[in-house]
Amino acid sequence: MTSTRHPAVAGSFYPADAAELHRMLQGFLAVAPTDPLGPPKAIIAPHAGYVYSGPVAASVYAQLRAAADRISRVVLLGPSHRVAFRGIAASSADYFATPLGSVPLDRAALDTLSDLPFVHILDQAHGQEHSLEVHLPFLQEVLKCFSLVPLVAGDAPPEQIAAVLERLWGGEETLIVVSSDLSHYHSYTEAQHMDSATSAAIAQLRYQDLDYQDACGRVPVSGLLYAAQRRGLRCKVLDLRNSGDTAGPRDQVVGYGAYAFH
Repeated sequence: MTSTRHPAVAGSFYPADAAELHRMLQGFLAVAPTDPLGPPKAIIAPHAGYVYSGPVAASVYAQLRAAADRISRVVLLGPSHRVAFRGIAASSADYFATPLGSVPLDRAALDTLSDLPFVHILDQAHGQEHSLEVHLPFLQEVLKCFSLVPLVAGDAPPEQIAAVLERLWGGEETLIVVSSDLSHYHSYTEAQHMDSATSAAIAQLRYQDLDYQDACGRVPVSGLLYAAQRRGLRCKVLDLRNSGDTAGPRDQVVGYGAYAFH
């Protein structure tokens, strides 16, 4: 019997109506410039409500359109916001659903992680978690047919995240997506200062310089930077803004960055 992880934040973080969601995504993607470096192997994108972070996320998701025919698997990692645990949480579901349809999980790929002692099936970590869910409609909009390897990161060192990524790295058929916002609830000017420093650390793959106040997805981001450093990838900053630039007030803002790794 198959099981499906149903959307938890449709209607709040993004539209629950498929046609409205499609129009919103197309609007974001239409104004995103194309990077001459071409489609990346890995990306970091934000996970807030679309009115706040959607334009920033689109700046990196737009780069995937040229690779839509060859990307058939997405490894998606995000931080846990609701459940505290050690290690990395996999899902027992067969599908993850959004208003745009259902995406099958790559159960065979998940099985390759079963001998890692820090990877566990923990459906509670996935049930209400938005850090993965908000990326799925973007992926459904820009790619064609793909399977998903969704992983929620708890308390885990960069080496554990990188070990998982190494198992799942694959070739050009595999895209790695890491979900993270940047600073939270500082003034506009202070957030700009903090996020600029964080963005520089990410661009230079300095995973050891990231702290929890710098990025809510510090754990998966640090792991990706660790793996990128070992594999000789280069990072390009495609967008860096905050909610004061998109749709919110400027007294307490949340920072967003979009990064491509080649």
